[in-house]
Amino acid sequence: MDPLAPEGRPGRRIVVVGTTGSGKTTFARRLAAMLGCPHVELDALHWEPQWTPAPVEVFRHRVREVTRAPCWVVDGNYSQVREVLWPAADTIVWLDYPLPVILGRLLRRTARRVLLREELWNGNREGFLRSFLSRDSILLWALRSYRRRRREYPALLARPEYRHLRVIRLRTPREAEAWLRGVAAAVQASPHLPAP
Repeated sequence: MDPLAPEGRPGRRIVVVGTTGSGKTTFARRLAAMLGCPHVELDALHWEPQWTPAPVEVFRHRVREVTRAPCWVVDGNYSQVREVLWPAADTIVWLDYPLPVILGRLLRRTARRVLLREELWNGNREGFLRSFLSRDSILLWALRSYRRRRREYPALLARPEYRHLRVIRLRTPREAEAWLRGVAAAVQASPHLPAP
């Protein structure tokens, strides 16, 4: 499938999905900047202070507000808001990288966040015990969810309600970089054309 929208332009309402640690946020931020669209992390809408999840209806309301805009790039995998987000999207970009790539990236990212005490969303920070030595470890979550997501996404994307979506499945970081270069070239070639 052609990774760009008709006339060579990328979509304007894009959801970036993939296993934890695949680089969704970095990829989505770059893509949004190229398109001149807002970038939204679902994690930022989901997590309240002290790692408390927002109530589901509050989370869904926040996502509905985001999807009212004509152009956006959202990253995240939350099933609680899929029926709000995916019908409003025109494109899904799936970062479907090999597990060793994901685990290497996730280990480096988590170690950096712990060491530098980086603030993530709403004052939350990753701590050593929670990140590496607990049942809530982000590394364990990646291991548990990797195969499930690879089974789940093809089945979801085959559903009639999601057949309108253009699906871009990128299997390596090199493939992702090449696709982003193609988007940048398409945007540069037609910067003033309206969204498809």
